[in-house]
Amino acid sequence: MPGRDGSCGAGSSTAAWDSKPSRTYLYGMTGLAVDQTRTLGAIVERAAAGDEEAFAAIVGAYQQDMVRVAFGICGEADLARDAVQAALIVAWRKLATVREPEHVRSWLVAVAANEARRLVRRRHPLRLDELAIEPSADGGAEPAGAISRVDLANALRRLSADERAVIALRYGAGFDSVEIGRILGVSASGVRSRLARLMDRLRKDLGDA
Repeated sequence: MPGRDGSCGAGSSTAAWDSKPSRTYLYGMTGLAVDQTRTLGAIVERAAAGDEEAFAAIVGAYQQDMVRVAFGICGEADLARDAVQAALIVAWRKLATVREPEHVRSWLVAVAANEARRLVRRRHPLRLDELAIEPSADGGAEPAGAISRVDLANALRRLSADERAVIALRYGAGFDSVEIGRILGVSASGVRSRLARLMDRLRKDLGDA
């Protein structure tokens, strides 16, 4: 586990948090079973004080939400992993800023979403508005389900990283409009309006596909 400055302490494995080797460590970590006699607040407090086992328990509980949201924003597995890796390092350094432990899940997902948006904006834009579909070996048509998935992926790629974040937070992490508003700094009604516009746009894009 890295120190609060991002460096690894003497008793830690540097490879565990290096950019690429860390993926295996972080994505293989199942976390510790949270003893029901301990409150979430106590675990967050211990993790914020530098307890690696407590931090691992929190990561184990909420990492998949972070991954789903990051992937929804990035659209690429490798980029999403990089975003979550960066988010976990930020979380390790800044967990003490979480004042309400019951919001630690939404805070972690927000950090992952921010890192995902940052990586997408930094990356040279790719011309991926359409994906070529190779014909099947027997010359038959592609299954309708496969076509639909490609159409949806293309439609999502046409959205900005911020727009994809709204959809990912709602349908990837299952947050309601109040939670999404807290993460994005907008009102719940603003989130609902944004979601409605985005879903209408996706339906139109898919209808035209």
